[in-house]
Amino acid sequence: MGEGFQFIEIVLFAMVAVFLILRLRSVLGRRTGTERPPQRPPYAEPRERTDDKVVPLPDRKGSTPGPDVSYSKDPAVNAGLKSIIGADRTFDTEGFVGGARTAYDMVLASFATGDTETLRALLDDDVYDRFRRAIADRETRGETLETTLVALRSAEIIEARLNARTAELTVKFVSELVSVTRDKSGAVISGDPHGAKTVTDYWTFARDTRSSDPNWKLVATRSES
Repeated sequence: MGEGFQFIEIVLFAMVAVFLILRLRSVLGRRTGTERPPQRPPYAEPRERTDDKVVPLPDRKGSTPGPDVSYSKDPAVNAGLKSIIGADRTFDTEGFVGGARTAYDMVLASFATGDTETLRALLDDDVYDRFRRAIADRETRGETLETTLVALRSAEIIEARLNARTAELTVKFVSELVSVTRDKSGAVISGDPHGAKTVTDYWTFARDTRSSDPNWKLVATRSES
């Protein structure tokens, strides 16, 4: 008789244990919304930016157009963009153009004020050297340059190519500028301080697609006369 009661007790304890295990599984397997998000591995953490004068072109958001991206009516431009996207999946056309517009404003303002530190961060060596010499010559003559970007009418990629691992994009800028050069006495020697002029510039930006540095450099400039 005692052995019968002992057997029943063992069965009851077993049933209770199974019940508790099932309850624990149902609770541990359910997300309540208060859990901490999973930690990203160290290699996935974005690098900390140390230079606030550098404009990232593009803003590397990780959202890229698909392989059938159609940006321009020119098939050669679209083909070039596809090649760049193939080499760098983080490239974003819209983000690049937005960054190029910002860089255009910054370069014009920095050249006018003689801010070579900002120019150094945005230009490649050859372009920077030309800008630096022009600033030095202007200062030697005692001249000052006043440039006001009234409006940036458009910014459009007109050339896109991948040379080995280097992406190159040429952007056509159409802007309304007031640009005035004054001599030592403050007299106007060129430009019109009261009238804006329509200016068309072609700037080429380049970046090594395998580099961890997301920033593009201005490597060539020309203007439409």
